[in-house]
Amino acid sequence: MTTLALGLVVAATLIVLLLLGTPVAFALGAVAVVFLLIFDGPGSIGVLADTLFGGLNEFALLSIPMFILMGAAIASSRAGSDLYEALERWLYRVPGGLLISNLGACSVFAALSGSSPATCAAIGKMGIPEMRKRGYPASLATGSIAAGGTLGILIPPSITMIVYGIATETSIGRLFLAGLLPGLMLTLLFMAWSLFYAYRNGYRFKIGDRGYSWREKFVILPKILPFLVVIALVLWSLYGGVATPSEAAGVGALVCILLVVFIYRVWQPVRLWEILRSATRESVMIMLIIATAALFSYMMSSLHITQSLAEWIAGLDVNKWLLLFYVNIFLLVAGLFLPPVAVILMAAPTLVPIITQAGFDPIWFGVLLTINMEIGLITPPVGLNLYVINGISPDIKLPTILWGALPFMLAMVLGIVLLAVFPGIATWLPDHLMGAQQ
Repeated sequence: MTTLALGLVVAATLIVLLLLGTPVAFALGAVAVVFLLIFDGPGSIGVLADTLFGGLNEFALLSIPMFILMGAAIASSRAGSDLYEALERWLYRVPGGLLISNLGACSVFAALSGSSPATCAAIGKMGIPEMRKRGYPASLATGSIAAGGTLGILIPPSITMIVYGIATETSIGRLFLAGLLPGLMLTLLFMAWSLFYAYRNGYRFKIGDRGYSWREKFVILPKILPFLVVIALVLWSLYGGVATPSEAAGVGALVCILLVVFIYRVWQPVRLWEILRSATRESVMIMLIIATAALFSYMMSSLHITQSLAEWIAGLDVNKWLLLFYVNIFLLVAGLFLPPVAVILMAAPTLVPIITQAGFDPIWFGVLLTINMEIGLITPPVGLNLYVINGISPDIKLPTILWGALPFMLAMVLGIVLLAVFPGIATWLPDHLMGAQQ
């Protein structure tokens, strides 16, 4: 059996396990161990512990549980509902303003929490019932929130960007900056499509039952401004050279917990324990995926599958744009079955050298890869955001949510095309603030 054929067998085995409902970390670990035993023999058992530990022996990984704790603290409070209400008060007179409010709230809450499912849950619980009450079609209401929630892995601070930076040894600070303008671009594309769809179909939305005075508009701002300041300080500390990503994440998590305690009165030990427990659960899940992905990568390298795949791709007699097209198709397909962290850990170390050799910027490619992963979050069979929205609105069938999300997938594809044609959308800000890469 050739190494490429062996790679197909490995991929097929992994997909079957995932379709059977096996947790991602266990599926990756089981496939790695079985194929190592079959082809390298029992002696390979001796490297398992070192490889698993080696996958986690990286100081920058400490920032992941800290950013998760930061998001868990915010998600446990009324920060999401206050953010939503503040935007609604300011935009209630704008035609379709509630739709814009929801997408704007998704983009800001995504930056606060760094989690797509958390964004969907926090904004969707309030936004979907309100939109349906005011005449918005169910497909548009649910599809817009599902798509808006995906911004959580692109707009900094982003856990997937941290994982990509560690896996490819690229600057996490540059990656955070590179995600800002593309995140804003996708938000504007989502808003543009939503309003176009609404007016094309003749929907006339009811304005709120009552207006808001200037006092009511300003009185809510003090509740959300501190969290926005936290984001700004975290990013400033990273780009100003004041702190490492791990240090910035730790301080950000502590400040968010203090804000939740003092602003939203979440001081009860039971509620604080719930914040710590949920953050620990998600952190352990991600760390376990990282560890088993390292073992999976070791298996792929040990059996020379990774090298053969890289040689095969590099040997394709195509120009760099066709190569980029093939890579995007691969990432889209991988995103259908695997969560973003797993895809990045398995594919990025192999793809980035090939992409770099073709003349593309690895920071720019990190943004491109992340948008591909966003598409996977609203695409079956995994499509985590679709199931979160379905759990919030069980009376809306999953196909309705999927059809509502489909145009936003196309908007993301348009975003990928724009980034390919105008790479400066991603690279200009980091180059301007941190200097051009050598």
